[in-house]
Amino acid sequence: MSAMKVIKRDGASVDFDRAKIVTAILKANAAVDEDEQADAAQIEAIVKDIERIRRARILVEDIQDIVEQKLMEMGKFALAKAYIIYRYTRALVRRANTTDDSILSLIRRDNKDVMEENSNKNAVTAATQRDLIAGEVSRDLTRRILLPEKISKAHDEGAIHFHDSDYFVQPIFNCCLINIGDMLDNGTVMNGKLIESPKSFQVACTVMTQIIANVASNQYGGQSVDISHLGKYLRRSYDKFDAQVRRTCGDGITEEARQGIVNALLQAELRSGVQTIQYQINTLMTTNGQSPFVTIFMNLQEGDPYIDENALIIEEIIRQRLQGIKNEKGVYVTPAFPKLIYVLDEHNCLKGGKYDYLTKLAVQCSAKRLYPDYISAKKMRENYQGNVYSCMGCRSFLTPWKDVDGEYRFEGRFNQGVVSLNLPQIGILCREKGEDAFWNLLDERLDLCFEALMCRHNALKGTRSDVSPVHWQYGAIARLGKGEVIDRYLLNGYSTISLGYIGLYEVTKLMKGVSHTEPEGLAFALEIMRRMRAAADKWKQQTTIAFGLYGTPAESLCYRFARIDKERFGTIEDVTDKGYYTNSYHIDVREEIDAFSKFTFESQFQTISTGGAISYVEIPNMRHNLDALEDVVRFIYDNIQYAEFNTKSDYCHVCGFDGEIIVNDNFEWECPQCHNKDHAQMNVTRRTCGYLGENFWNVGKTKEIKARVLHL
Repeated sequence: MSAMKVIKRDGASVDFDRAKIVTAILKANAAVDEDEQADAAQIEAIVKDIERIRRARILVEDIQDIVEQKLMEMGKFALAKAYIIYRYTRALVRRANTTDDSILSLIRRDNKDVMEENSNKNAVTAATQRDLIAGEVSRDLTRRILLPEKISKAHDEGAIHFHDSDYFVQPIFNCCLINIGDMLDNGTVMNGKLIESPKSFQVACTVMTQIIANVASNQYGGQSVDISHLGKYLRRSYDKFDAQVRRTCGDGITEEARQGIVNALLQAELRSGVQTIQYQINTLMTTNGQSPFVTIFMNLQEGDPYIDENALIIEEIIRQRLQGIKNEKGVYVTPAFPKLIYVLDEHNCLKGGKYDYLTKLAVQCSAKRLYPDYISAKKMRENYQGNVYSCMGCRSFLTPWKDVDGEYRFEGRFNQGVVSLNLPQIGILCREKGEDAFWNLLDERLDLCFEALMCRHNALKGTRSDVSPVHWQYGAIARLGKGEVIDRYLLNGYSTISLGYIGLYEVTKLMKGVSHTEPEGLAFALEIMRRMRAAADKWKQQTTIAFGLYGTPAESLCYRFARIDKERFGTIEDVTDKGYYTNSYHIDVREEIDAFSKFTFESQFQTISTGGAISYVEIPNMRHNLDALEDVVRFIYDNIQYAEFNTKSDYCHVCGFDGEIIVNDNFEWECPQCHNKDHAQMNVTRRTCGYLGENFWNVGKTKEIKARVLHL
């Protein structure tokens, strides 16, 4: 039975070893009278019963439960009690320290699972390792002590995924929309120092990036900022330059000349301020060992008194992203942050609007840098009670919420955390039992998710504002007094908590034998979505917490769930054989479908998955196909709320090769022209298997690369 893997309590996978069972029973034997002991034949029978299970994957707790059950069936009650005591004693030893191996392997740099979990982190630097070591301690405490055993077991078995357990020991939350307008207008405090409202655009950009870094260091998820709050500060800079020129030149120059000087000074300030944002975000290091995970939301709102200034700011942001940032070798590359979201509205949806020129520039940037993403204001208003606002950094959306004055408010709100459901596993367990069994098990798993999500919520209850002054005392979320409890921000819909899901395509194939793009499959898939949404809505009524159904952008989770299920249930065609599950409601990457049909199809799921949803299409040779991209952008505005582009067109920044970057025999990206292998200098940013990020094929991650290469 060497093929059977035993999953230990720390999540590690080891080969089944019958000798360990024998040793444990013999030690229990020594604690009871001879007539209560199990003889060699009885011990052998117990071991063989376990071996007959013939599972690829089994939890160590399940093995111990079987041993106890068999001893009781044999009438060895005293021995069973001794075995339970032995098991409890071993548990106490484990509670004393269970993280030695994982922490030491981090220091030795051979803990691949943890070191490669987040491609945005350089896992070999001291700062990052400090965060990873702390995360291992948190993950261990979470599994053994903080979570109920059935939640930990469900996570280990891949029934659910309890996200971010490496931060669960701390009373911090997931992601947020920073109330950046309030912090800039009314000032804030960082490290005990008062930061007053800026008097110029350049200073406002500097203060904003310092706020972003401070916020990122006190939460574990992403954040988003609405760039429209900077418009008034660009106006202040204009007024300052205008006054300076008038004082200096008086009546000695013409109005045209004066205006030219002022505009030149303003343009220089604009470029410098946006460059500050871009370089500060990419060079600042937060306490978790990475650049701040931040998204910039670019939305021109009709009626905004600073709309023209904000148009200038958006234009400069896109131009600088189009250019890129120089790496250590002086080559312009695509920076990972900030993420960019561009809002399409009537005035810029490429139908003759005033700001169409910005959208054309955004399309050029998408073609070269894969950003920005696009939100349709038209479709978002339909789905969110007439509102248009940014998702949080993790791509989850807040639910509409009104303050005491009856005004919708989104900035200064946050997400408490995420638990995701493995839909294909339910299908695997029920495909031979029928749909009644499926719906019953789905309900059971949803109840389990609710318990796990309430663990996240309850862990935040009673938290005092001192835990993160920038969030709770100085404006990012609230302006509470020192020592004040945050509980009122956890309830009554102010913040959200997310139910994620993976593998709608695979579960439909399992239960219906067809893709969810087929009529029969579609009806089944939509019913699953509605049931999950109904559960989230019911939980909100029960608790007043805003539960959101969240199309999780979790590429690594697509692989984790598939790997666990393949080990446990074996190879299942078009399900576990691929090595990954399809993300959320997405169409499987191997189905041939045009961009317009894909967006049309997936849009019906976005209207249900309002706690978070994003769709993407692949456009070949995007940098040489701008007309096609513009057509898709027009289509996005009328048909789908949130979308992004992907491409098969690669590019080498070292030699200028414009073609297909190859994968060599060592499963490394390599330019076929100059043989450059530095991934950071190549535009190899494909998103396959439902992945929603970029630059995930990193040189050196041989195993991870190979899994993806097999499914190009």
